[in-house]
Amino acid sequence: MESFDPLVTTDWLAEHLNDPEVRIVDIRGYVRKSDLREGRQRADYLAARDEYNEAHLPGAVYVDWTRDITDPDDPVSVQIAPPERFAGLMGSMGIGDGTHVVVYDHAGGQFATRLWWATTYYGHDRVSVLDGGWKKWTAEGRPTTSEVPEHEPASFTPRPQPGWRKEAEQVLAGSESNAAFVLDARDEGQYTGEVARGEGRAGRVPGAKHLHSESLFDPEKGTFRSDEELALMLRKAGVPEDTEAPVVAYCNGGVAATVPLFVLHRLGHKNLANYDGSWNEWGMRDDLPAE
Repeated sequence: MESFDPLVTTDWLAEHLNDPEVRIVDIRGYVRKSDLREGRQRADYLAARDEYNEAHLPGAVYVDWTRDITDPDDPVSVQIAPPERFAGLMGSMGIGDGTHVVVYDHAGGQFATRLWWATTYYGHDRVSVLDGGWKKWTAEGRPTTSEVPEHEPASFTPRPQPGWRKEAEQVLAGSESNAAFVLDARDEGQYTGEVARGEGRAGRVPGAKHLHSESLFDPEKGTFRSDEELALMLRKAGVPEDTEAPVVAYCNGGVAATVPLFVLHRLGHKNLANYDGSWNEWGMRDDLPAE
């Protein structure tokens, strides 16, 4: 299968709206943060299905990032859905093994890259993120609809790629032996330990370096920064230039972490993994070290 850039423009998608091999997925949602004072923060995970029902890209199906692609039986929130559950969702939306999936959220951000990562983890490599997402599409006056499409079911074969997802013990081993570069994608307050979220401890994985996921987007355009800017930011964060060097990213729930992983993948890095449990798990486990 030919290689392709997993980041597509609004121009490209406008030309492929009626392509039967393309399936558009709307995964708009929110992480709503509340300041609980004394250095503690609460986060509520929310979908934006009502916004989808009001208007979305023509032909787009909707995925609730908090429920549809998660494991309801995992004690750690928003962990990736098991293979059968994920495949069932994909197939029900008309996404088969040969489908080119194009996913968007409000700004082409962490929810879109989360589905990119999840789909890639299950062995489907024809998945792209819409740069600029819903905001750019509508700002350009492009077509939207409230009509919910009905797509013929398809067969999606899940082929888990273990290297793309790490468990806590694997992250700990990589951290202690310096066998992997660990990247913290949370905001600076959480990385430094000034802010703790939920009931967990403050702090970070020992040895982790920092690169806030939101900094990878152009604040004015809402799209990803240029490849040159992104490469420079990665170098400043200490990410190895060797594209074969193992890199593990984490955040709170394994969602924002997929933004730097997406960027690294586009820039040619081969050995990438998401610590899916992230700080939602690590921060609650006293058996794991924190700094």
